[in-house]
Amino acid sequence: MFQRLNSMLKKEFIQALRDPRMRFVLFVIPLFQTIVFGYAVNTDVRQITTALCDQDNSPESRDLSNRFLDSGYFTLVERVESDGRIRELLDRGEVRMVLQLGKGFGATVTGGRTAPVQILLDGTDANGAGIILGYAGSIVGRYNREALVSRSGRLAGTVPPPGQVVLKTRSWFNENLESRYFYVPAVIANIVFIITMVLSSMAVVREKELGTMEQIVVTPLSRSEFILGKSIPFALIGFMDVGFITLVATFWFQVPIRGSIPLLFGATALFLLSSLGCGLFISTVSRTQQQALMSAFFFIFPAMLLSGFAFPIENMPEPAQWLTYLNPLRYYLVIIRGIFLKGVGVDLLWPQLAALLLLGTVILGFAIGRFRKTME
Repeated sequence: MFQRLNSMLKKEFIQALRDPRMRFVLFVIPLFQTIVFGYAVNTDVRQITTALCDQDNSPESRDLSNRFLDSGYFTLVERVESDGRIRELLDRGEVRMVLQLGKGFGATVTGGRTAPVQILLDGTDANGAGIILGYAGSIVGRYNREALVSRSGRLAGTVPPPGQVVLKTRSWFNENLESRYFYVPAVIANIVFIITMVLSSMAVVREKELGTMEQIVVTPLSRSEFILGKSIPFALIGFMDVGFITLVATFWFQVPIRGSIPLLFGATALFLLSSLGCGLFISTVSRTQQQALMSAFFFIFPAMLLSGFAFPIENMPEPAQWLTYLNPLRYYLVIIRGIFLKGVGVDLLWPQLAALLLLGTVILGFAIGRFRKTME
């Protein structure tokens, strides 16, 4: 058995790695995709193009506007004077926000009354607009607190300012709320899923197109040996990609890995049972490599959308949430983010590990059963 399996593995490795273009696809492209996705998949809102309309030009209005521009989030594009120019900038998409301070702003603030500040936003991107409003609210709130303390001190002399309730926040696992901490580990999972799924989906059907399936049928190879021979090379390639991409995530993007590396590779092994099994099942029901490739991507994109990679599962309709329980990528993302960011272990991740083991066993069993029918 081991000799037959060893011969099958040698054949698969030679077939997969003899082409320089295939080696480039297997090892260089995943690293390149990780770097591209690590920069492109980013929900942080910075360098917000801003126009300033300061109709008061008082020390108070200049102080507030400088707080916006010195925060590091807003980039001043133009100082405007008219409402028509404001509308033109927003219509053209040249600015995402306009800060407008009306006449009498300074006198109203120093007089202890409420002074309105208008913020006009391009709401095309609703999520980004909400984040910008949060930045603006934080800056204005800090300005209000400092103005209140200053005014209380002037009115009361040496009397201390009135007591205040101060909200202090602390973010666990991602102290600076960097979006790449959330997305880069997920990119690792998606790339490994795509690579192993595509390769395995063309494994069996390639033998049919090359005309070598009849030769394999008459060999002493059992169904399990054939499936293992097809799966193990792609599984090893998946492990190597995980290792390479993890190094890029840690040293290039500075994403911390706080958990166990052996647990990461153990979870990857369970995940590969599902991805390789699903790919092999597609390969056994396809007649051409083109058909297998299209079928693989038919499964890949819904799996990514229903995994929680970009959209919270809790926000999905209830039928879609039930479908996610059949998606191995959902469980692998929870595991890989937990290992990278939270440093959790098997004691907390065992439900996801058990789900991957169950799904992988079932899917791989279907692939083996389908291959038996093909041989007949």
